Parts: sequence; C-alpha cells; structure tokens
Amino acid sequence: MLIPEFGGFLWTILAFVVALSVIVAIHEYGHYIVGRWSGIKADVFSLGFGPVLLSRTDRHGTRWQLAALPFGGYVKFAGDSNAASGKDAEAMEGLSDDERRHTMHGAPLWARAATVAAGPVFNFILSIAIFAGVIWSEGVATDPLSVGEMVPLPVEHDLREGDILLEIGGMPVPGIDSAGGFQAILDALPLAPTVPYLVGREGDAMRIEGPYPFPPLVEQLSPKSAAYDIGMEVGDVITEVDGMPIVAFSQLKEIVETSDGAPLLIKVWRDGEQLDFALTPRSRDEPQSDGTFTNNWRIGIAGGLVFEPATEAPGVGFALSTGVNQVLRIVEGSVSGIWHIVTGAISTCNLSGPVGIAQASGTMASQGTTSFIWFIAVLSTAVGLLNLFPIPVLDGGHLMFHAYEAVTGRPPSDRALRVMMTLGLALILTLTVFALGSDLFCT
Repeated sequence: MLIPEFGGFLWTILAFVVALSVIVAIHEYGHYIVGRWSGIKADVFSLGFGPVLLSRTDRHGTRWQLAALPFGGYVKFAGDSNAASGKDAEAMEGLSDDERRHTMHGAPLWARAATVAAGPVFNFILSIAIFAGVIWSEGVATDPLSVGEMVPLPVEHDLREGDILLEIGGMPVPGIDSAGGFQAILDALPLAPTVPYLVGREGDAMRIEGPYPFPPLVEQLSPKSAAYDIGMEVGDVITEVDGMPIVAFSQLKEIVETSDGAPLLIKVWRDGEQLDFALTPRSRDEPQSDGTFTNNWRIGIAGGLVFEPATEAPGVGFALSTGVNQVLRIVEGSVSGIWHIVTGAISTCNLSGPVGIAQASGTMASQGTTSFIWFIAVLSTAVGLLNLFPIPVLDGGHLMFHAYEAVTGRPPSDRALRVMMTLGLALILTLTVFALGSDLFCT
C-alpha cells in the first residue's frame, strides 16, 4: 500500500531537484559570466553543496563541480571567504594591485555591482525565454476561432475538428481578443448539454448541435488543492454536484463559491467511467486587478473550452513581449501578496516554503512537460525577485552595500559586513522555518 505514495514522493523530489537545479545553474552562471567579463576571477562554480562528486578545472582556473546535495549552488570568486561572498581578509593581504583587481573585493564598484545583479537578471531572462518559447511553440488561436482537437466528453454532438465557429446559440462568434463578446454568448446560452452552432465546414455553412462551450472540465489542477488531494485528474468532467446535474463551469463555480466550505459530493466522468468523489472547498485569498485581495472558496481546478483551438505561430516580437508581460505580472502579484501578508490583510498560508514548492513541482510535472517547463519559468521569476530583496546574504543585500559605497565613497567596514551578514542569514533561516510551518500546517 505504501508503494504508490513512495513513488509519488520520489517523483516530487525528482521534479523539485530538476526545477531548482535549472534555476540555480542559470542564476549562478549569470554571476559567473558577467564577473568574468568584468575581470573578476571565479575560483569555484558549484552546483549543489557538500561532498564533491565530480569536478574539473577549466583554462581560466575555475573549478566546476557537482556536489552531493542538489539544493542550491554558488560561485566563489577570488577573495571570497565563503559561498556568500564574505571577504577573505587574509587572502586579500599581500596581493598586488593587479591581483586585487581580479578579486570580487578589489574590483571596481561597477564590476562588482554588475556581477551581483547578473544572477537575478539571468533568472528573469530565463523566464522570459521560456514563456516566449512556450507561446511560440504552442501557437495562438487562429482568428476566426476554429476547432483544433476535441476534448473527450460524455455528450453526443456533431462538432468536428477543423470546424470554423461562426455562431453559437444564434450569436456571432467574436474575435479571439474579445473576452466580453464570449461572455455575452455564455450569458445568453441555455444551460443544456448541447446548444446550436453555425460552423464553416469544407466551404459550407452548417447548423449543428455542439456541446456547451465551457463545460465543468478539469483543464488544470492546482497543487495542494482539494481536487488534487482526492485524486482528480486533468480531463475529468464533473457531471453532478450533490445530486444536481451540471453542464457549465459557471454552475460549478457558483456552487463552490456559495458552499461556505461545506463538503460536496461530485460525480466525475473519466474516459467513459463514472466516479464518485467527496471534497471540501478551501478558502483562498486571490489578487484583484486593483491590487487588493478577495477571499473565495475554491477546489483548485481551472476549466477550458470543449476543444483545443486551432493555432498558428505568433511573431517572435509578440512572443517576447508576452513573455516580458508575464514576468511583470508575476513580480507585481508577488510583491502585492508579500505586502498584504506583512500587513495582515491576507493569511500567511499564502506563503509557500520548500515543501510547498516541491509539491508544486511534482504536481506540474505530472500534468505534462509544458506545464512543468512553465512552472520552472514562474519559479525562476520568484527566485530572481527574492534575491533582489535588500537582505544581507542575498544579492539585494550586496547591492545595498554597493549603493552605500557609491554614496559615501567607501564600503562598509569588514566588522559591519560580518554583523549584517550574520543577521541576514538569521533572518533567511527564520523566514524559511516560518514558510515551512505554512507548508506543514496550512491546507
């Protein structure tokens, strides 16, 4: 009986290690390559901590190594006393001016600041590249909207792959950018398993009966959600809630939101089988467009159309701009969320620690390669943002020291740096324990 759980645990750990290793490798490579371009010598580039498993030294004198504990990494530059870039005063003594120039602590201010900032910047670049790559490879829906591939449904209908949607329920299908137009159609449609369509098929306009456009379909599952925890899967179609048949995702949404957290009995259609589940909605704080948060009951599923739209490749410029906008939305939402947690406006359970991130890694990996790669981009943005916080030990703390030096003309004293680095490390460990508590005790 323990084998499935143990297998799931190993899958979660593997997904977490892969995601974290990619993100850390890119982050540390940013430090390394910009440091090298700036004339700062790197002694060690390590992926992981602890005992060294593999290593080699390149022609620049940098030792590249793979360590046994794959939960982070670091670049140790010349003149550093440790992986956090503390100053090695003894090693710095007796160096010539030229030798000092190639250390982290003897290089010009601009070189040190650029090297420190490069880690988070490379995280953002990775995120933009992944978002843009996924959008470019997956394509964008054609206009007019056409059926690419039908989603399996427990409903007999006449909609086919290749059909061009002209009307639904007697209303013209709007352009793909008109969310309001689609909502108007949904508002006017009867809540029935099938509705009238006018489609273009092989050059002719045909009236057919097709499925309700937005059924209670599980297109995506959220980690640590009620639906995920009871074993629901992507592709499931919810057909009943507490004995009441439903045909629209909007019906499911209304039932969940008005449940007040009461348990729900649901019937699910999966690959021709009827399954019964019981789940309890969970309270979630959700960001709004104005920067505030509202609390709603959720079960952790996202719905979608009854078909995969036919797609076409977007331009490179469109894909890149969309990738940039996605990173900006994540940063904005993260900062807003942290602020609302600090001020007590929303629950601290919105904070995820290492366990929660590992669970999310496993969940997204189980939903397909594209979902997992997209998750890596989201996590890379979060790591880049976190490292910019002005906390000693983090990159943002080092940039704060460099800003002080730029203003005063001298760096903080070695003693002050040691004290602040110790305080910064203590703060990071405290936050980690706090986030771990959120992972373990919040549902």
